[in-house]
Amino acid sequence: MNKNTPKNSLRLVYKTFLLVLLVSYTSCKSKRSVTRQSHKKVSTVSPKNNTNKGNAPYALPKDEGHFVSFAIENTEDYINTFAAIAQDEMKAYGIPASITIAQGILESGSGKGELARKTNNHFGIKCHTGWEGDFDYHDDDEKGECFRKYNHPMYSFRDHSLFLTTRGRYSSLFDLHINDYKGWAKGLRKAGYATDPKYPQKLIYLIEKYKLHKFDGKHKAVRTAPKEYVVKKHKVEAGETLYAISRMYFMGVPELMKLNNLKNTNLRIGQELIVKYTKN
Repeated sequence: MNKNTPKNSLRLVYKTFLLVLLVSYTSCKSKRSVTRQSHKKVSTVSPKNNTNKGNAPYALPKDEGHFVSFAIENTEDYINTFAAIAQDEMKAYGIPASITIAQGILESGSGKGELARKTNNHFGIKCHTGWEGDFDYHDDDEKGECFRKYNHPMYSFRDHSLFLTTRGRYSSLFDLHINDYKGWAKGLRKAGYATDPKYPQKLIYLIEKYKLHKFDGKHKAVRTAPKEYVVKKHKVEAGETLYAISRMYFMGVPELMKLNNLKNTNLRIGQELIVKYTKN
């Protein structure tokens, strides 16, 4: 019989498919096992190992597209797991590590809350206008609200830094000393980060109970809300979105829309947008 009959070809394709499926399953199972057993070693993939030269924010490891789960046991475990990332974010963006860790503990339930477990969103950041990343729905102030989803918590920590540094209402916080965690806690509530009137007291309590201020060290605050801007025009190219352009110039989407009097996020190729960015 001819070995190249359609029946034999189909059988060969089927066997190949089963082999690929088996390899993929074994690989995924292995990755999940390693993740659960070594979640405390998150610093091995810490952005610290990917720091850029100069004052530019360090580059995060490339997102491989796999959702990484963390089996956090308690608050101390959460601190040990993510303190290094919070410190790296502090050095790059000037947000006290103590504040970042305390917010992460409070917003994510020490990494054990439902939202954190299914989205790796440790700061309760909602989708907002212009968000084009992955997302999931979760009951919060209202039922079924849209929250950002990340494949690894470190991308959530980075988004938290960008969230605070690209919105003008938080700019006054960067006038505070890096060790003034009480001022930062009160300033976040005043700027509208949370609706809970006791939000500052909760952050301060966590910082003092777990001595999170030790992670702030003696670093000088980095002024990320610049005084001088360069203003220019950006011509929209094929495939570009308003969100992508805002990230390119470290601007918020609402700020970019307001600057250009845009009523929605729709763009056309060749459209010129006014953008602004710091001289450094």
